[in-house]
Amino acid sequence: MKKILQIFILLIASIGFAQQDVTFDKANKLYNQDKYQEAIDAYKSILDAGQESASLYYNLGNANYKLSNIGPSIYYYEKALELSPGDEDVKNNLAFAQNATIDAIDVIPEGFISRTINGFTNMLSFDGWAWISVICMLLFVILFILYYTAQISSRKRLFFISSWLILAVGLMGIVFGFRQYDLIQNNQYAIIFAQETIIKSEPNLRSEEVFELHEGTKVQVTETVNDWKKIKLADGKIGWIPAADLKEL
Repeated sequence: MKKILQIFILLIASIGFAQQDVTFDKANKLYNQDKYQEAIDAYKSILDAGQESASLYYNLGNANYKLSNIGPSIYYYEKALELSPGDEDVKNNLAFAQNATIDAIDVIPEGFISRTINGFTNMLSFDGWAWISVICMLLFVILFILYYTAQISSRKRLFFISSWLILAVGLMGIVFGFRQYDLIQNNQYAIIFAQETIIKSEPNLRSEEVFELHEGTKVQVTETVNDWKKIKLADGKIGWIPAADLKEL
């Protein structure tokens, strides 16, 4: 009975995935016919069903960009990058969308070492680094066994050196994977969706206005109080914004 139930669940899941594939193809056709809003609605129906992918977010970003929805387009490109950090198409389209934003925010420059480490960290997602670590550990075990069983000294030396190099790569994968995970957990970002919003010094409407932001600007969310979010910009400015004016990634 338990086995029949498992087969039934798998069958239902496969039908659901097939239906989402049909919807995705339909949305792509609508996009190619310049029916961008209808395409967006179709893509979102897939998200509402609990499915997500880098290509789905990428296509949503493209459709919103075509309608000049700068905030949503940047949001979905950023979501696509979370799932596929090394995708050059997503990076290029995100750059185009960011060029359409109003706010020009100076980014505090990173040092060479920090920039290099962050560059390596963002080459892959957390899952990608995890897979590299697992594969390297398996290869390390295989090469070490070959080292012990090899009879020829040159082969023993080759297997020994190769095994430790593979182990080093695997350990680096673990380090970069956990760093990627830590960056995601401890750095909550959001995209401004309001066309224009006033940033306050405190989480209430009576507080002082410190600056204003516009649609599409990326901010870091550091605190939440009721319906207000405390944000920090890349240039170090901080303030409070109504939660309804942004969407967290």
